[in-house]
Amino acid sequence: MFKISRRGLTAALAVSLLVPGAALAADPVKEIRVDWATYNPVSMVMKDKGLLEKEFEKDGIKIRWVQSAGSNKALEFLNAGSIDFGSTAGSAALVAKINGNPIKSIYVYSQPEWTALVTSKDSKITKIEDLKGQRVAVTRGTDPHIFLVRALQSVGLSEKDIKPVLLQHPDGATALKRGDVQAWAGLDPMMAAAEVEDGARLFYRNKDANTWGILNVREQFLKDHPDLVQRVLKVYEEARKFSLANYDEMKKTFISVTKLPDVVVDKQLKERTDLTHSKIGAPQRASILAAGLALQQAGVIAATVDVKATLDSLIDDSVPLTN
Repeated sequence: MFKISRRGLTAALAVSLLVPGAALAADPVKEIRVDWATYNPVSMVMKDKGLLEKEFEKDGIKIRWVQSAGSNKALEFLNAGSIDFGSTAGSAALVAKINGNPIKSIYVYSQPEWTALVTSKDSKITKIEDLKGQRVAVTRGTDPHIFLVRALQSVGLSEKDIKPVLLQHPDGATALKRGDVQAWAGLDPMMAAAEVEDGARLFYRNKDANTWGILNVREQFLKDHPDLVQRVLKVYEEARKFSLANYDEMKKTFISVTKLPDVVVDKQLKERTDLTHSKIGAPQRASILAAGLALQQAGVIAATVDVKATLDSLIDDSVPLTN
């Protein structure tokens, strides 16, 4: 007869008490928590049409939608475990990963030019160097923040040479309009609205320094439920392809949420949003790596950090896209 020692039995009982049931298999998922954002129009279409709800209805899995006001908020939610999927810029995801946020980047929802440096219509600011000593609204931990740092670096300046005013994106737009700041590291659709409605000027643009719109998942969720992650991406693909084929429908959804006029929405969606990409791969790696190395050179990322290794750990291109 097989015998277990008293010591072995005690150890086994201790393990079972520490990890009840979950050690053998992940708990069944009752709810998937997904963010939506005005900088991610595909998420808005997906939410409006209830596509995820339809996909998981037969499994009895509920979908909970949470709005992200910026990459920083999406990353906070992911880090806290309050959402499972979050929309960010690629560069913001990299910085978060360096800071210990346990996420994986798995999908491209857009190639945007969603950020630029903005000033008021009557401002004397015309170039990056003019920001020296000026109050600049910015949202830390987002692509606009990283765009600002890289812009300053390109002319030999740093954040120490300006007066950063830390505000969420909508508040940054308001501060510029009121004259509380002299410039703003903008984000669409607020940036497009400021252009159209207030005559704000985009005095510095660099499309290549806008990193990609990336969907991230909590690392543990991907590890425990790879099948569910694949199904979420399948629905993302459905929504992305629908958005490409039905611009007016996407625009209608966008306007119903943001209440912005047609001309503002067209500026963001038609002029500055490319939805033809989905698979995460070499172009995204190159763009995010360039941003990370620039931030390291600027002193935002510690010199001891292996940026490329962190990027390799961040991006997971193994989840197949099926639709």
